Amino acid sequence: MNGPQTATTSPRLVDVLVIGGGQAGLAAGYHLRRAGADFVVLDAQERPGGAWRHAWPSLRLFSPAQYSSLPGRMMPAPTTGGYPGAADVVAYLADYEQRYQLPVVRPVQVRAVRRSGECLQVDTDAGVWRARIVISATGTWWRPYVPHYPGLDAFQGQQLHTAHYRGPEALAGRSVLVVGGGNSAAQILAEVSAVASTTWATLRPPRLLPDDVDGRALFEVATRRQRALQAGQTAPGVGDLGDIVAVPAVREARERGVLKAEPMFARLTPTGVAWADGTVLDCDVVIWCTGFRPALTHLAPLRLRGPGGAVAVEGTRAAGEARLYLLGYGDWTGPASATLIGAGRTAKQAVAEVLTQL
Repeated sequence: MNGPQTATTSPRLVDVLVIGGGQAGLAAGYHLRRAGADFVVLDAQERPGGAWRHAWPSLRLFSPAQYSSLPGRMMPAPTTGGYPGAADVVAYLADYEQRYQLPVVRPVQVRAVRRSGECLQVDTDAGVWRARIVISATGTWWRPYVPHYPGLDAFQGQQLHTAHYRGPEALAGRSVLVVGGGNSAAQILAEVSAVASTTWATLRPPRLLPDDVDGRALFEVATRRQRALQAGQTAPGVGDLGDIVAVPAVREARERGVLKAEPMFARLTPTGVAWADGTVLDCDVVIWCTGFRPALTHLAPLRLRGPGGAVAVEGTRAAGEARLYLLGYGDWTGPASATLIGAGRTAKQAVAEVLTQL
């Protein structure tokens, strides 16, 4: 099977089935293709690009293109200069998929993965697949997380999550509350504050990384920490350095003096939010930049999730199911595995183990 395919209702047996055609799934596909493995990638999206296709247009990576690439193919530097944006990543992933003729079948919605004798059975809206090994690489974008606060349903204004934000234009002239202390919150606040009245609420004072620290350094820190932990030692993690990469837009907002955060409020009101000391703020829009959770509902029949919803892993292999690997969900599936460079390196290790198992 060569290149992107059209969904089919015919069942098929493969050695390896990858669920998800985003950066982690494609990185796994690259290494499987090089090894000559019998595999297929099932992707729920109608076109290449993974979650990047759904991000807001001005989103920027934290690293230059050469440090934001998947294995085998360097990401071209953006023609506009600076760090690559979401559209640059979409174009890169589409080219990557085509260049290596990865057997991606789309659009296919995976409904469930279940045990079936010596194989894992993958139920989809395009029929049933059976595989000796399944690699789940569905990411987190599809499960936006909004923490519960009293009055959440009482607020009469507009509520958005990072996953649904599309740009500042529709917010011009309005009063906007941005919630969250990470990179998405800082980047969104930076551009919304140029057209609207903004307030920033965070659980703790936001910490900008030094201007010369970007994704390259963060990946190396995450890698060193994981190796140290595996050796029973301690080492600083990314969180010890800071929370926010000072990309150009964030630096500009810092110079304008808008990166000033208020402590987290206690509840929402019909017209805004209120703090425990009685302070209130009226606002038109709340943007929740509060992260995501792993999209793992398709694995429910395997009953692998423990307290808190986590799946125990040994490296990237599920501790409770040796035929299942998980890629790209965060540090628990490899250092910085939710980033482009991290996904590529983690996939290489996982596929090497898969091939040995086969």
